[in-house]
Amino acid sequence: MKKLDITIVGGGSTYTPALLKTICDYQDQLPIRSITLYDIDEERQAKVGRFAEILFKEQYPEVEEIHYTTDQEKAFANKDFVLMQIRSGGLKMRVEDEQISLKHGAVGQETCGPGGFAYGMRTLQQFIDLVKGVRHYSKEAWIINYSNPAAIVAEATKREFPEDKRLINICDMPIAIMDAFSSVLDKDRSQLSPRYFGLNHFGWFTALYDETGKDRLPEIHSFLKDKEILPSEEAMLDESWQDTFKQLATMTRDLDGYIPNTYLQYYLYPAQMVEKSDPTYTRANEVINGREKDVFTMLDDVFERQTVEGSSLVSGVHGDYIIDLMASIIQNENQMFLVMVENKGAIENLPSDAMVEVPCLVNANGIEPLRVGPIPTFYKGLLENQLAYEKLTVDAYYNNCYDDALKALVLNRTDVDTPKAKAILHDMIEANKDYWPKLD
Repeated sequence: MKKLDITIVGGGSTYTPALLKTICDYQDQLPIRSITLYDIDEERQAKVGRFAEILFKEQYPEVEEIHYTTDQEKAFANKDFVLMQIRSGGLKMRVEDEQISLKHGAVGQETCGPGGFAYGMRTLQQFIDLVKGVRHYSKEAWIINYSNPAAIVAEATKREFPEDKRLINICDMPIAIMDAFSSVLDKDRSQLSPRYFGLNHFGWFTALYDETGKDRLPEIHSFLKDKEILPSEEAMLDESWQDTFKQLATMTRDLDGYIPNTYLQYYLYPAQMVEKSDPTYTRANEVINGREKDVFTMLDDVFERQTVEGSSLVSGVHGDYIIDLMASIIQNENQMFLVMVENKGAIENLPSDAMVEVPCLVNANGIEPLRVGPIPTFYKGLLENQLAYEKLTVDAYYNNCYDDALKALVLNRTDVDTPKAKAILHDMIEANKDYWPKLD
């Protein structure tokens, strides 16, 4: 098998060290010649790059080259895979997004509501430019994007790169939820095959087949009716994620039917989400003082001891999902993944051009969506409303249009109040003047 040349865009991300560890763990499935990290934050990335040199020397010495650069030609030339995980504006702007939203009594969250809108408007130009850069230097590279807000990014990539069959948009959240399900069923996630439909961060599980073909989702449904979902081992380390999985049980009890993605708590219980949020110390602040600090403290420890042995480094579902997908492409395995694709009839009663998240077979030819069929009225209504919000957000970006932006925020279920939406948009325009296009 050919040895691969891989670039990680967002090389200074707090998720990169765990992803690099996952690459080491999967080396029997993923023969790699070179790893390149690319980021616009040279100092931050250099720390992760130095860590990568120590990690691969110890755990995957067959990797011939490790680079970290801010130069696109060095990063993108002659690559087999480019993995995209950018955060436009960094965590600093995520704090702004969440605090502005909560100040006006709206949900303050990274990808949902006004925060997701602001983040999307910041991200699109940078993301589009990066994809164009990759395609300039590596026309045949597989681009795997998991940058948030993924639904808005996917809508823009469909418009900007309609013929690019090697640009794949994914999200690991449904798989993280499946880890929680598998703990209830005493199964490994690899033994479970989900059926799912929706938009990114806005979908529902309809079935969960085990290796015998039995649907085990009714057992999860019964469990959630009586108890609270057991969070995955990773989630148990974080109180916010424990609360998220508890809310999943509440949603399942209140609205009988399919089991929702945990992100639907923000759309179905917006007032409750606002009430339990601290507008002066948001989830972004928790990440800055939690995961970000922990990761860079771990890196400093590795530098001091010049070994990853004995460090707190662990791989996780984030990296597993990405590397499994890469392996399915390279080895033509035809494994099933939840992927964002243009609908084209997969969900029969949603628009053909909607970017939906559904099960897909992944192989050397790309992605092949499974048919979902028609969906019931409740879910269809919610999805069409959210889809209109996402399309208007991308319209606002392309048209530099204030009216599109305002209508997007009014449509979003976390807001739905026009005066509130106007006040939020006013403050977000001011906060994002260095990032957004000028809205007329």
